[in-house]
Amino acid sequence: MSLVNVKINNISVQVEAGSTILEAAQAAGIKIPTLCFLKDCNQTGACRVCTVEVKGARALAPACIYPVSEGMEVTTHSNRAIEARKNTVELILSNHSKNCLSCVRNQNCELQKLAQDLNIREVRFSGEVTKPTFDDVAPGIVRDTSKCVLCGRCIATCNQVQGLGILGFQNRGFNTKVGPVFDRSMNDVNCMQCGQCVNVCPVGALVEKESIHEVIQALNNPEKHVIVQTAPAVRASLGEEFGLPIGTRVTGKMVTALKKIGFNRVYDTNYAADLTIMEEGTEFIQRLQQHGVLPMITSCSPGWVRYIEFEYPELLDHLSSCKSPHMMFGAILKSYYAKVKGIDPRDIYVVSIMPCTAKKAEIKRPEMMKNGISDIDAVLTTRELGRMIKMYGIDFVNLPDSEFDQDMFGEYSGAGVIFGTSGGVMEAALRTVKEILEGKSFDQVDYEMVRGMAGVKSASLEIAGMNLKIAVASSMTMAKPLLEEIKNGTSPYAFIEIMGCPGGCINGGGQSIISASVRNGFIPVDWKKERAKALYDEDREQPIRKSHENPQIQALYENYLEKPGSHLAHELLHTTYSKKERFK
Repeated sequence: MSLVNVKINNISVQVEAGSTILEAAQAAGIKIPTLCFLKDCNQTGACRVCTVEVKGARALAPACIYPVSEGMEVTTHSNRAIEARKNTVELILSNHSKNCLSCVRNQNCELQKLAQDLNIREVRFSGEVTKPTFDDVAPGIVRDTSKCVLCGRCIATCNQVQGLGILGFQNRGFNTKVGPVFDRSMNDVNCMQCGQCVNVCPVGALVEKESIHEVIQALNNPEKHVIVQTAPAVRASLGEEFGLPIGTRVTGKMVTALKKIGFNRVYDTNYAADLTIMEEGTEFIQRLQQHGVLPMITSCSPGWVRYIEFEYPELLDHLSSCKSPHMMFGAILKSYYAKVKGIDPRDIYVVSIMPCTAKKAEIKRPEMMKNGISDIDAVLTTRELGRMIKMYGIDFVNLPDSEFDQDMFGEYSGAGVIFGTSGGVMEAALRTVKEILEGKSFDQVDYEMVRGMAGVKSASLEIAGMNLKIAVASSMTMAKPLLEEIKNGTSPYAFIEIMGCPGGCINGGGQSIISASVRNGFIPVDWKKERAKALYDEDREQPIRKSHENPQIQALYENYLEKPGSHLAHELLHTTYSKKERFK
């Protein structure tokens, strides 16, 4: 490893040859402001917010892409550099929507913070602004180019993380904007609705489609019996909306807040994750024993499901027919629960709190309706729930812990909890499949080989005398090689878990926004690892850690569904998927 010596603001520092000025400054403990820069994804130097002075150079240098050299001397906050940054930010602001007070990113906006840090009190430039596009047609994501700063982070993420590249720079010069080809709606192209573009947008140009007011209307309708369910990953992120450290587990406080808001029942989607394992595990065993289509691929991630429908429709037979856990829960609530409680299913309003914007698209699918009644009525992201709790004036941080409602669906296993992280669905399935196939119980239920944040994980397991090869992938660039193997007939796997977002639902497109300082390493926190830890910790604490040992799941089959894979189970809990056209 070759090292070079540089000076940053007269501080001597040694860094690897090839490092950028930004990296050298970080090593010296000096923060240089950035806007377009996104570590390991978008390193173009386009915005020029990070410009610095390099001794001997005529022009200011973009710190995020400018390589260091031996003996280089850099001044990061000279008058010249600061004035250049201020001019750049003021020019951006001159073409930017000024509705900050009503913007969903108010007080969590990188442009707003830059203006504050640079002490910008007025914008000296005024005049014509670029004609904006406001696209709220898609079910999960809203695009407002009046707020776009042309940083390109969403473009790079869509291309490099998901391998789709549906976003790009349109037009030239003053008329440049970001969007799908020909400025189409994100509803009219092969968008996964995963929301990873939303997560990296520094401003409010890309946000989730908000459903808070529809939920409030239902809560205030005396004819509606309003039930809420919360996905496992939400508890690992919600606290961040209230200033708690990343990865703080807030399960009990979350339940208390939801009860204070006024939901008639507060349930955990973990129960339905256990139900999913019963159905998906049974489906896998049947395929295995009856020479069905293998490898079987999980279907819990609606962003991934949209991807395969658009990009690999010829592989749809490999996809499990199971609905995702929250959709299963909705179907049970509007059938079995409605019957037991004597409530008309049309009067039951089910809200899912999800870490995912693609869930908003999922509930609109016609396959998710029965007799004209949707399984789920509304989806709120983790961020939306945070805003809703604040709207209700609830002091979240100081809330006592409460338990989920225990009637009928209150129990869940540790296997259900880990659905929220990459590898969790596979691990939960293995805990059940192994015991069913081998006909005995096992104390060891931790499958470490499928844990962690690696994009692809694979392993071979001996189960009931069979050598089963399994794989886990998160994000579509990681999943694509596995799909190509299946397409080419060379896949060695029997079972594959695929999640649409890197790291799984803990890093879903509806989770709390991770600041650029954390994403770019200025604050050394591995946010995906910390959120995953919260779920694995809860798994270890559960008295039941296997889905098939959940007594309320057992009761559901005894009293209603009969057995996993039954006719009624297929009618309520399974679905079909179909090829989707890339352009409308």
